[in-house]
Amino acid sequence: MQENKNQRQQEEDMQSRNQQEDMQSRKQQEDMQSRNQQGDMQSRKQQDSKNTDAEQRAREKQLEEYRKQQRMAKTMRHGPGRNQVAEKPKNFKGSFGKLMCYIGRYRFAVILVMIFAVLSTIFSVLGPKIMGHATTELAEGLMRKIQGTGGIDFEKIGKILIFTLGLYLASAGFSFIQGWIMTSVSQKVAYRMRREISEKIDRMPMKYFESRPYGDVLSRITNDVDTLGTGLNQSITMIISSLATIVGVVVMMLTISPLMTLIAVVVIPVSGSLVAFIVKKSQKYFIRQQDSLGIINGQIEEDFSGQLVIKAFNREQIVLNDFNSTNRDLYDSAWKSQFISGVMMPVMNFISYLGYAGVAISGGLLAIRGVIGVGDIQAFIQYVGNIKQPLAQLAQVMNQVQSMTAAAERVFEFLEEEEEDPARITQAEGKSESSGTRESCENGKYFGTGEQGEQSGSFATIGTGVIRGEVDFDHVRFGYNPEQIVIKDFSAHVKPGQKIAIVGPTGAGKTTIVKLLMRFYDVNSGTIRLDGRDIREIDRHELRQYFSMVLQDTWLFSGTIRENIRYGCLDATDEEVEKAAKAAHVDHFIRTLPGGYDMVLNEDATNVSQGQKQLLTIARAMLADRRLLILDEATSSVDTRTEQLIQSAMDRLMKGRTSFVIAHRLSTIRNADLILVLNHGDIVEQGTHEELLAKNGFYADLYNSQFAV
Repeated sequence: MQENKNQRQQEEDMQSRNQQEDMQSRKQQEDMQSRNQQGDMQSRKQQDSKNTDAEQRAREKQLEEYRKQQRMAKTMRHGPGRNQVAEKPKNFKGSFGKLMCYIGRYRFAVILVMIFAVLSTIFSVLGPKIMGHATTELAEGLMRKIQGTGGIDFEKIGKILIFTLGLYLASAGFSFIQGWIMTSVSQKVAYRMRREISEKIDRMPMKYFESRPYGDVLSRITNDVDTLGTGLNQSITMIISSLATIVGVVVMMLTISPLMTLIAVVVIPVSGSLVAFIVKKSQKYFIRQQDSLGIINGQIEEDFSGQLVIKAFNREQIVLNDFNSTNRDLYDSAWKSQFISGVMMPVMNFISYLGYAGVAISGGLLAIRGVIGVGDIQAFIQYVGNIKQPLAQLAQVMNQVQSMTAAAERVFEFLEEEEEDPARITQAEGKSESSGTRESCENGKYFGTGEQGEQSGSFATIGTGVIRGEVDFDHVRFGYNPEQIVIKDFSAHVKPGQKIAIVGPTGAGKTTIVKLLMRFYDVNSGTIRLDGRDIREIDRHELRQYFSMVLQDTWLFSGTIRENIRYGCLDATDEEVEKAAKAAHVDHFIRTLPGGYDMVLNEDATNVSQGQKQLLTIARAMLADRRLLILDEATSSVDTRTEQLIQSAMDRLMKGRTSFVIAHRLSTIRNADLILVLNHGDIVEQGTHEELLAKNGFYADLYNSQFAV
C-alpha cells in the first residue's frame, strides 16, 4: 500500500510538473505573440509614419513646383538673362519653313544680301594671300641686299599693299551694303509682325486672355519679336559669310601647302570634340541657373509688391529664408556653369597653339627646301587664325537660329489662334455680310450709321443706330468649359428704358450675363435678342457700339485725364469732357490736381486713388452717352456720400436708356424697375425691391444680411 501511495504521489507530482511546464510554455507563446503583435503594430506605425512623411514631402514638393511655375509665369515678361540656353522649337522644320514663307516677299533683298556677303568674303579671303606676296618680296629683297646682288623693291611692295587695301575696302563696302539691306529687311519683318499681332489682339476672344498669363502674351509681342528681328539680322549674313569664309580659307590654304593644310585641319575636330564635351557638361547647370534666376526674379517682384502684407503678418524671416534658399541654388548653379564654360577658352587656345606650332615647324621646313616662300608662311598662319572665327560664329549662330525659330514658332502660334467671328450672318441667305457701321460722336451723342448714311444689313434698327433697347434672354445656357456650366437656364424680358439690377452671391453668374450680352462669349444654347434680333447675327464691333460700360476693375491708360475721359467719345470737345466730369462729380477733384485736366496719369494710374479712377471711368461712360448701359459694381470703390451723388447722376444718365446694374450693395438698386436674383446660374427670384422683400425669400436674406450685427 505504501508503494501504491508513493507511485500515486509520483504520478501527481509528474502531472503537476507537466501542467506547470504547459502553463509556462503557453505563457511563453503568449508573450511571444504579444511581442510579435507589438512589433507588428510598431512596424505599421513606422510604415504609416513613413507614408505620412512621404505624402507630406510629396505635397510640399508639389506646392513648391506650383510656386515655381507661378513665379516663372510672372517673369516671362522680363527679357532673357545672361548665358540663357537657347530655347528649342517644338517643330524646327515646320516653324523655320513658315518663317521663310513669311519673309518670302523680301526674297529679292535676301538674294542680294547673299550675293554681297559672298563677294565681301571673297575679297576678304584674298587679302592674306596677296599680303604674303609683299612679305615674300620683302624677305627676298633683304636677302639680295645681304648678298649684294640687289635691294628691296619698295615700289613693287607698295603696289601690292595698295592692291590689298583695295581688296579690303571692297570687302568692307559689300559688307556694309549687305548689312544695311538685311537690317532693313529684319526690321520690316519685325514691324509687320508687331502690326499683325496688334491687329490679332483686337480679333481675339476674351477666353484667350482670361486663360493665359498676361506675361506670356506680352513676351510674344516684345521678347519674341525682338529675338526674331535680331536673329534674322545676324544669322542669315553670318551663316553665309562663315560658310564662304571656311570654304575660301581652306581653298587658299590648299594653294599654299596641302601638308600644312592637313596639320591645321586635324586640329579642328579635336578642338570641336572638346568644346562639345564641355558644353554638354555645362548646359545642365546653365538650365538650372536660368530656372533659379527666373524664380528669384519672381520672388523679388512678389516680395516687393507684397511688403505691406509681409510686414503685417511678421513673415520677414520666412521670406528671407525662402530667398536665401533660392539664392544659394542660383549661386551653386551659376558657379558651376561659369567655371566649366570658362575652361573652354583655355582648352581651345591650347589646341590652337599646338596647331600653330605644327604649322610653323612644317612651314619652316618647306621654306628651307624652297617649296614655299616666307610670305606664304605668314599668309597661312593668318588663314589658320581666320578659320577659327567662322567656326565659332557657326556654333553661335546655330543657337541663335534655334532661338529665332522658337520665337517665330510662338509668334505663329499666337497668329494662328482662334479668332472672334465679327461677321454678321443673314438668316435668309446663310452667308456673312460685312458691316459698314462706323462710330461718330456729335454733341456727346452716339450715331451708328452704315456706309454713306444708309441702313446696313437687313436689320434696320441696328444698322441705323436707332435702337429701342429691348433685350430678351431666352433659355440661355453657358459654361466657360462645356463640363462646367455657369448659366443653366436664364430667361428674362427687358423692356426699353428699364433699369435692371442683377444681384446674387459671388459666383452666381452675374458678370457672365454681361459678358454674354456684349458677345465676349457666345451662348452654348438659347438666344439673346436685341430689339428682336439674335445678337449672334450682329457684327460684334457694331453691337458693342451701342453699350457703355463701367466695370469694377478700372482701366485708364497713360495719358492726360482729358484724354482718358474723351476715350468714350473721341470727337467730344473740351467743354463736353468737362460737362461729363461735372455730371460724375469728379470736376472739383480734377481741378485740384497739378495741371487739372491736362495732368498725365502714369502707366498704372497710381497717381490717383482707386475711387478717383472709378469716377473717371464713370465720366467716360457719361460722355459716351450710349443707348444701353452696363454698370458692374461701378461705385464699389467710392465712399457713401460720393456714391449717392454718382447714383443721382447715374439715374439721370439711365433715364430712357436700358440699363443693367450689377451690385453687391443692394441699397444702391432699390429703385430698379426689375431685380433679377441669381444663384447657381438660375433666376431664383425677380421683381421690384418692395416685392422681393415682401416675399421674405433669398433676396430678403441677402438684403438683411448687410445690416446684420
